[in-house]
Amino acid sequence: MTSQPDILVVGGGLGGVAAALAACRSGRTVVLTEETDWIGGQLTSQAVPPDEHPWVEQFGVTASYRALREAIRGYYRAWYPLRAEAAALPRLNPGAGRVSKLCAEPRVALAALEGLLAPYRSAGRLTLLTEHRPVAAESEGDTVRSVTLEDLRGDRLRTFTARYVLDATETGELLELAGVEHALGAESRAEFGEPHAPDRADPLNQQGITFCFALSHHEGEDHTMDKPADYDFWRGYTPEFWPGPLLGFLAPDPRSLEAVPRTFVPNPDTDPLAVSADQSADAGDKELFGFRRILARKLHRDGAFDSDITLVNWPLNDYWLKPLIGAGEQTTADAVREARQLSLSVLYWLQTEAPRPDGGTGFPGLRLRPDVMGTEDGLAKAPYVRESRRIKAVTTVTEQDVATDLVGPTGGTRYRDSVGVGSYRIDLHPSTGGDNYIDIGSVPFEIPLGALIPRRTRNLLPAGKNIGTTHITNGCYRLHPVEWNIGEVAGALAAHCLDEGVEPRQVQAEEKHFDTFAALLDRAGVERHWPQVRGY
Repeated sequence: MTSQPDILVVGGGLGGVAAALAACRSGRTVVLTEETDWIGGQLTSQAVPPDEHPWVEQFGVTASYRALREAIRGYYRAWYPLRAEAAALPRLNPGAGRVSKLCAEPRVALAALEGLLAPYRSAGRLTLLTEHRPVAAESEGDTVRSVTLEDLRGDRLRTFTARYVLDATETGELLELAGVEHALGAESRAEFGEPHAPDRADPLNQQGITFCFALSHHEGEDHTMDKPADYDFWRGYTPEFWPGPLLGFLAPDPRSLEAVPRTFVPNPDTDPLAVSADQSADAGDKELFGFRRILARKLHRDGAFDSDITLVNWPLNDYWLKPLIGAGEQTTADAVREARQLSLSVLYWLQTEAPRPDGGTGFPGLRLRPDVMGTEDGLAKAPYVRESRRIKAVTTVTEQDVATDLVGPTGGTRYRDSVGVGSYRIDLHPSTGGDNYIDIGSVPFEIPLGALIPRRTRNLLPAGKNIGTTHITNGCYRLHPVEWNIGEVAGALAAHCLDEGVEPRQVQAEEKHFDTFAALLDRAGVERHWPQVRGY
């Protein structure tokens, strides 16, 4: 089966959805594909509440990303039994988690995303194909001619041709399949002079992945799961750079690397309306149950919920023993299996051995929530992938462009071709190369269009974490609102190039073409520069 949309977007994560929306708004026909049965990527199928900067409610995100956030809040106001004072809050944080000003359940985020896409599907402008995985791509010279995807439900192949192809996959799969020049893993310090880069390049040195899961707690009940197959291994595993066993509440502070104990207090009695989520003031990660809480029972009418729900994405279940990308299919499969076993082992340890505040051990009342994850085993549909293949781009963002120690708290590179903004610390989790956390301050940054332009390929654009960053700067460009911004710009750029008869590299390189495109982004509510704010 062959189809010819104007634009093919492969990967239905946040970047892919934003790209499809932007292209459809421009009047173009789009096919959007996704490997799982949920669109939304790290926000839904990977189940990660959004990591955002402290100014997110005022500025620093695109208008369409703000619309997504408000749609999530609107869903809770419409359908959940919120207390009157909670429902009236303009900045409602449904889970009252400390990681984000908008912690919410994956299914609610999914509903909001599907709502944003709905009118374009009804108009016949957008075709959404879930459970489709890219398996091949054909290129002729500098042009990608076709992409073939496997329909995972029917074991059939579907080939698409499109004038523009956007790679919004979680791992940059199309870059490999289409022969687009790209980087993987850690660059050497010699390549870009980055202070935190290793002496030698190592493509297999990648940030760890995580299988997230949701928990509620029901005191007096016993929801203890069967012992996982690999539990004995994980129970005895002590990383060389860790202060004790991985399955324990003592772990490095990501910023200082000092050993810091975590606490775990299910269903705290504190008022969730008093929670302030501001990572620039307090990382909020030392009390694990409240860190990524996605439903707070006390925001709702009495008796509506008998437990909070929290999302487990902690130091305990980061997996880094094998790389996910680039070491062969068997290694990828092993990494996924072992990461799943680690997360299940964390849950079993919590239920049976974790120290309690009252001096006892184990929380048998912890209940795994497959209904929240949309899976049979209760783990997220896909691993949280922090690092992708990255295009060899016209512009590469390096540590020297964003690190506070190098540019000062109000410095940073200003790009003539900025197409968006973001802000987050350079946050690298322990890696498959044996590195501990690298978590250093960064300034509010801009997204240069040159980072979205491959050096050679003419009609493939990155639309997610696969832009021209390095292993180091991926650590601050990889989060939810930035991925959305990147995808939105990629979709808008592809549509604009079709409308104007120009190519992406012309738009980036030639002032008159860039000014026209920038004006289009401005009208769409894409913020391209920051007001005066300080990094953290």
